[in-house]
Amino acid sequence: MQAFDWYREAAPAERRTFWGCFCGWTLDSFDNQVLSFLLPALMAAWHFSKTEAGLIATSSLLAAALGGWVSGILSDRHGRVRVLTGSIIWFTAFSIIAGFTNSYHQLLIVRALQGVGFGAEWAVGAALMAEVINPAHRGKALGLVQSGFSVGWALAAVITGLLLAYLPASIAWRSAFWIGVVPALVVLLIRRYIPEPEVFREMKRATGGAVVATWRSSFRADVRRWSLLAALLVTGLQASSYAIMIWLPTMLMQVRHLPVSTVALMATMMSAGSFIGQVGFAYLNDSFGRRFTAIAFCIFSASLTACYLFVPMDPWLLALLGLPVGMGINGAFAGIGPMLSELFPTEIRTTCMGFSYNVGKSLGALSVALVGAVAERMGMVGSIAVFCFIGYFCALLALTFLPETRGRDLTKVVADDEDYEPADLLEQASSTRR
Repeated sequence: MQAFDWYREAAPAERRTFWGCFCGWTLDSFDNQVLSFLLPALMAAWHFSKTEAGLIATSSLLAAALGGWVSGILSDRHGRVRVLTGSIIWFTAFSIIAGFTNSYHQLLIVRALQGVGFGAEWAVGAALMAEVINPAHRGKALGLVQSGFSVGWALAAVITGLLLAYLPASIAWRSAFWIGVVPALVVLLIRRYIPEPEVFREMKRATGGAVVATWRSSFRADVRRWSLLAALLVTGLQASSYAIMIWLPTMLMQVRHLPVSTVALMATMMSAGSFIGQVGFAYLNDSFGRRFTAIAFCIFSASLTACYLFVPMDPWLLALLGLPVGMGINGAFAGIGPMLSELFPTEIRTTCMGFSYNVGKSLGALSVALVGAVAERMGMVGSIAVFCFIGYFCALLALTFLPETRGRDLTKVVADDEDYEPADLLEQASSTRR
């Protein structure tokens, strides 16, 4: 098929990188989303409130923000592949530990520590894929890698649904945390054969191995504006997406009074829609540009989400509508990786991407706890709607001021939307040493 010519033409290293990043995203999503399907069972077993449930999810996301920023700095210093491998070992180990917890507070601490590992996968993985693939196909490759999120979400829905349906609740939720070790071993095996990108190695040679990236790099004069606007974009998209994804199973069971099996089916439909949306966005992204496609998806998603939350419908219609809703709420994320990788220079790329994405993710994650808290007063449906629409407003505002970046050459550094020559890395390295 012509749509996959870019993959057939790719070099072996590009293909291995693609599958390593795709599987890593799938695993990250699986381990992260498992909790949303286990919350009702855990709330019943340990008797904690919606606000406390939201705090568990939020603590993990906030920790992921810190971990992602730190991982971005480490990646610019020591390499993309090395940092990604360490992150998988970290969050898989804490997933196993989570299965042994015996109280709300134990799980809260373990999930927060696990979140530190989640943060590395997005920014570092996106930069790795962006630096390896042909610029003409960057949107498609990164968008398809991002679709691994939907695959992980679907696996989380199916596996937790089966475990909760056929095993005693006390064993089922523990098994859901433990089972993540199997795909982790597969990902580690694939990543063993992925080299560091040539553009990264060239940057290291140009700087003589000098340390350029620090925590202050995201506020450098030439990138500060893009760092903050990108963070606002991610904040909006994350707030909207997490308000739906984390709280949807609980809302459907407690407000619509649907059984676990039906909720699992709806979540599976939504995750399938998410996959279709991300793949579709990936191809549209390369054809029509980053900004136009993202704006269209935000408007599309906001409209459908309103229908899903407020229009009365039977369970089967809810399940069917879950497909296009999933396309909207997660489709736009397929364009974040290409856009952010094209905004920042190689020597601080993952540092800036880690800052923008994870600051945005942490601010967006506040919607998870706030939905739970506000739901106590205005109801679950109204609370989800408020934070979804605030999120889309923030995303559209950021997209208004961000530049179009489609097809930029990553060997050139971007400064205030103008090319910045790689030779200037030597001067930066010298000033850093001084």
